[in-house]
Amino acid sequence: MKKGILPLLLLPMWALAEDVATVVVPVLNSGDTAWMMMSTALVMLMTPVGLALFYGGMTRAKNILNTYAMVFGAFVVGFIVWIIAGYSIAFGTAEGSMNQVIGGFGNVMLNGIAWTDLTNVDLGQLYPKYVFVVFQGTFAAITVAIASGSVIERLKFSTWMVFVAIWVLVVYAPIAHMVWGGGYLFNEGALDFAGGTVVHMNGGLAGLVLAVLVGKRAGYPKVAMKPASVILTALGAGLLWFGWYGFNGGSAFGANAIAGVAYLSTTIAAAVATITWIAVEYMVYKKATLLGAATGAIAGLVAITPAAGFVLVQGAFVIGIVGALFAFFGVMIMKKRLGYDDSLDAFGVHFLAGLWGAIATGIFAVNDKALLWDGPLKATGDRIGQVIVQLESVAIVGAFTLIGTVVVYYIARAITQGSRVDEEQESMGLDESVHGERGFNL
Repeated sequence: MKKGILPLLLLPMWALAEDVATVVVPVLNSGDTAWMMMSTALVMLMTPVGLALFYGGMTRAKNILNTYAMVFGAFVVGFIVWIIAGYSIAFGTAEGSMNQVIGGFGNVMLNGIAWTDLTNVDLGQLYPKYVFVVFQGTFAAITVAIASGSVIERLKFSTWMVFVAIWVLVVYAPIAHMVWGGGYLFNEGALDFAGGTVVHMNGGLAGLVLAVLVGKRAGYPKVAMKPASVILTALGAGLLWFGWYGFNGGSAFGANAIAGVAYLSTTIAAAVATITWIAVEYMVYKKATLLGAATGAIAGLVAITPAAGFVLVQGAFVIGIVGALFAFFGVMIMKKRLGYDDSLDAFGVHFLAGLWGAIATGIFAVNDKALLWDGPLKATGDRIGQVIVQLESVAIVGAFTLIGTVVVYYIARAITQGSRVDEEQESMGLDESVHGERGFNL
């Protein structure tokens, strides 16, 4: 056989070998998997422990157990409905124009998702999709739990449980889809790293709507309503701060440099917001309270959440400081002037600081294509255009939450035949009258 013929005969084999070599089988990344599982555990800690203590300490002693139960109940019910249909609505893929608002129902009860499926294959962050489902479920649960802070001490526990189940499906899941799941705002280029619009604006505004619809607590604002334990609130704030590293760091979806950016910006914003609140409080009231310090820290954490992986040191400082000012205005000034009874200031802290954070993301995001989701300023490539997109997302989420919460409230009230406890129960306290227990037996 001539030497020139042999290479020609071997060409098909070389071509086949080349095709085989280009087939890449996704392999689970154990580092990213461990990171996402740990982040999920941290976010889980935030609701039935951190937020429950933070809220419980601020309520009156006769309602502390009920407050804790509302947060704990929101977590378990919210997560159950998330698995049933919430995940599918948020992260599924619907047909046609419907996909702009919801992801459809193709993954109800996680149908179509195998335990071997990996997520973020295109980004190289290969961890189980089941882990992603649980991680996002903890976000859904804490969002609705935030709203409970506006209506504690007078809302029926049964109404609250029904409200949680419906609201997660009707309000939270569609918003999550629009912003994160490939819906309208995602396609518009709106930036929300870990939940400024999806979680904090959403939960805070829902709380205000509920507070207005349910009405004020008996005696408010003339009767003194002192916190049961500021120490418990401060402990809750510390645990929330701890869990927030999973909240923001986990939203990088891997043990990577972006998670490091989120860690640093989260810590900076929370610290400067704490100092800002203390300073302003002292200038206005000549007191530096522990309750104020704890509230300031949470305001800073809320404000940095939508920007955590997109901003560096300077941006984190400004976002934290201004976030505390927004929250201070809402809690100490706006609520008193408008007269609404937002029991534990969910609106002032979460909505207003989250609103600022969402807009500030467009202002301070670093235009670096190495960052997650192809980098900030992806909407139009310019700063002003990104801010406009951020404002659009704020407006759409606000309107959707407002209308959706009103509708869900009236449905829940109809199912439970009324939404408010009677006067005797409210006077006695909901711990004993509703649960037959006391938070403290002293």
